Amino acid sequence: MGVFDVDYSKIHERTDLPYAVAVTEHAPIELADGTVLSAKLWLPEGLATARGVILEYLPYRKDEFTALRDEIRHAYFAGCGYAAVRVDIRGTGDSGGIITDEYPHQEQQDCLEIFDWIAEQSWSAGNIAMIGKSWGGFNGLQMASYNHSALKTIVTLCSTDDRYEDDVHYRGGTLMASDMLWWASTMFAYNARPPFPRFVGDKWREMWLERLEKTPPFVETWLEHQTRDDYWRQGSICENFSDIRIPVLTMSGWADGYTDAVFRLMDNLDVPKRAIIGPWAHEFPDLAIPGPQIGYLQECVSWFDRWLATDATDEPHKDSFVVYLQDSVPPQTTYDYRPGEWVDMLATDISHMDVLDVLSGQRTLANRQHHGLYSGVFCPFGQEGDLPDDQTIDNALATSLTLSPAEQPLNILGKTQVKLRLKSNQPTGNVHARLTDVSPAGEKTYITAGQFNLTHRHSHAVPEELPLDEWFDVEFGLDVIGYQLPAGHQLEISLSPTYWPQIWPATTVAELQVDLGHSQVRVPRATEPVFTELPFTRAETARPLAKTVLREGSRTRRVIKSLTTREWLLDDFSDEGLRMLDHNGITYGTKNHNVWRIREGEPLSAVTESNWEVDLSDADIRIHVDTQSRMSCDAENFYLVNSLQAFEEDEEIYRNTWEKTIPRHW
Repeated sequence: MGVFDVDYSKIHERTDLPYAVAVTEHAPIELADGTVLSAKLWLPEGLATARGVILEYLPYRKDEFTALRDEIRHAYFAGCGYAAVRVDIRGTGDSGGIITDEYPHQEQQDCLEIFDWIAEQSWSAGNIAMIGKSWGGFNGLQMASYNHSALKTIVTLCSTDDRYEDDVHYRGGTLMASDMLWWASTMFAYNARPPFPRFVGDKWREMWLERLEKTPPFVETWLEHQTRDDYWRQGSICENFSDIRIPVLTMSGWADGYTDAVFRLMDNLDVPKRAIIGPWAHEFPDLAIPGPQIGYLQECVSWFDRWLATDATDEPHKDSFVVYLQDSVPPQTTYDYRPGEWVDMLATDISHMDVLDVLSGQRTLANRQHHGLYSGVFCPFGQEGDLPDDQTIDNALATSLTLSPAEQPLNILGKTQVKLRLKSNQPTGNVHARLTDVSPAGEKTYITAGQFNLTHRHSHAVPEELPLDEWFDVEFGLDVIGYQLPAGHQLEISLSPTYWPQIWPATTVAELQVDLGHSQVRVPRATEPVFTELPFTRAETARPLAKTVLREGSRTRRVIKSLTTREWLLDDFSDEGLRMLDHNGITYGTKNHNVWRIREGEPLSAVTESNWEVDLSDADIRIHVDTQSRMSCDAENFYLVNSLQAFEEDEEIYRNTWEKTIPRHW
């Protein structure tokens, strides 16, 4: 199933919404510099002034790629009396200008002007909420820190407060080989698509050619900033949580890549707030898998009725934080449903136990370059094959410590902290730690993991080489998780200097030793979790858009070993299908092929490649785009090659290759 498909079976189409909805496909917003952004509007009929305005601000093309998901949610909001506005970011979709990067300052300045435009509309009372998942969740947090008078609250899903430490570029100071190039290649392909003539007129082709020529491959900038500098601080609201002074509703899932941020927001924001974490991947909670899904839109409307609406009542507020404690399950790369129970985190006492206190001695960590191939996708969307497989192979490739069977259930709720005393014979290196549930039958289910660049042990801004053959301490956290280890199961702790392809390998094969007697793995546990219920357990949406499936999607994800070259490959192919939207006749589809390669014992052999094929057409245009992206290295440099070919009616109209050499910082 393509990641943009809507599985209608998981939702209840609500037909009795209070208001009929009027849709405007293209509303131009002219900015001060003359750039015109394109917005789509859903307005409640019968209301001269909407109860509030809900803004979603994305680069993902409102007319086709997000059209299915936009309709079921924004039309729902409008049916409840709120105006909904979906804006294409500068340089994307039908908006003019050029997008130069992810979350640039220009994007935020444009949004301030969008606020002003909304406040001036006849259907607006000037009260705005921002809402969004992923990119839209990021810029919602960022815009909240500006304290524009019209912005009253935000709903942020699957987002982060820390662009360096907790995103797809770097984590724990390690370079994300699994995601940095892939995500950049995704935006490379998105940004190469034209606006539609029906909205921008005859200048569509001129706008398209300008995009193709001037929009850079984002990965070049990301790789030029390998440490936490001002580039990453911009847009990271963790730099000053007190900048946010409006209520915040936040959600994520244990299978998502951004769950840690929910805990940080709840710990650090001094505003009315509510958080929900389910078992979900990187998707909206009304459709996300694994289930159970929830009534996400009802949660949002309830929040807006309190913090946004012109007719809101001043009801007392009490912060709430509800998470899903997952039951132990056999390892699978896809789950439709995860059994478990909802827990009230604010009412539950969390203590910590050191699970290494029974161990002692020194170990030299196994250092295998293909360790990590069964880790699953870092930030899965819920496709088949996304989740970690049985960890037996990966644990065998690491230094794994299996503890005694649990005498009673262990409820792991929160962030595991790891403190290691290490010694290395190389000046640079990484470390990865993982917790696994070992069943009595021997199956090994991934629980959580974390990673750290050892040269960042004192600072992500100023790395320091490791002292050779001397003990040093490093401390880092594993991803937050809610997981019940049953009685009779064993907890296994795996340590390794490598984790391919999630971590780009160090330049050399280090001998890394750990002193277990001076190391800790502190697991957060709830002895008596306080169980609760969510108010909306059935997902409601507005009527979905009709679509015609022209090509079904498919997914293959394979681990391959070449016996002649000693090379390991992770080969991942997604055909996201070809769809036509019946209401506007727009047809769109993509194919994405990713390969990660490495040879055992040769960390400098690491290569990742991401290629896209894009098709887009309607009554006026028919275009095809091919992109190819490659990242490799030697001991001194990273090497980037990005190529693009664009076709109009089968005729090539643009071709270019961007090549960049960037010095390594470690």
